[in-house]
Amino acid sequence: MTYCCGVLVRDGLVLIADTRTNAGLDNISTFRKLHIFEEPGRHVIGLAAAGNLSVTQSVVSMLNEGVDDAETGERHQLREARTMFQAAQLVGRAIRQVHHMNGMVMEQSSSINFEVSFLLGGQISGGPMRLYMIYTAGNFIECTQDTPFLQIGEHKYGKPVLDRAVTYEMEIADALKTSLISMDSTMRSNLGVGLPIDVLVVCPDKLQAELKYRIEPGEPYFHDLRERWSAALRAAHSSIPRPPYLKDVRTYVPAKPTEEA
Repeated sequence: MTYCCGVLVRDGLVLIADTRTNAGLDNISTFRKLHIFEEPGRHVIGLAAAGNLSVTQSVVSMLNEGVDDAETGERHQLREARTMFQAAQLVGRAIRQVHHMNGMVMEQSSSINFEVSFLLGGQISGGPMRLYMIYTAGNFIECTQDTPFLQIGEHKYGKPVLDRAVTYEMEIADALKTSLISMDSTMRSNLGVGLPIDVLVVCPDKLQAELKYRIEPGEPYFHDLRERWSAALRAAHSSIPRPPYLKDVRTYVPAKPTEEA
């Protein structure tokens, strides 16, 4: 399993991804799932991956080496895209080509579903900052101001945090903090998601990463964030009045054991 989250606000873009990959309880490994394509002054693009590891690695390799264009016979690399929309189209084409080469064999020989998804976000010179979620079929949707975040992988545990807290007008530091709380909530509920966590922060029109960082186990800030969030939830729970529906219910007191004759 994995969890990746992208938040696009007025002040910029946050992309985070865990690194845990497991094939059973006794086979846990760490692989980078957040890939960064950066040429300062021209573009900065983050690509977060979830799903079958061999497929996602093949797609990333193809984007680096070139994706074949059936109409022109040319090969196009992700770094050559002139707009973020073209970049999203290229990722979709790479997924379809990998599926054409390996998908049927995988499903027939090992009964493994060809399931992948990607978050693609960033900015290319001359265009706006954008964030897309790209599906297994190669089609994609774009993040909007109404719902300024997208998730892939094990997303259900971290979604309530984002639903309640994220707005397009929030500051980029708060967007990063909320994303990390969302990641922590996922990690507490699913052992298939875990540290280290890779982080990318991009600010508008700078055309280079504002932050590229890996949160390792024991990192002080993330540990403090986890403890503070847990304490805040307990305090909020205690401060909410009890439901009025149980007025006649008393606290259960166990009966004292009787002495043997």
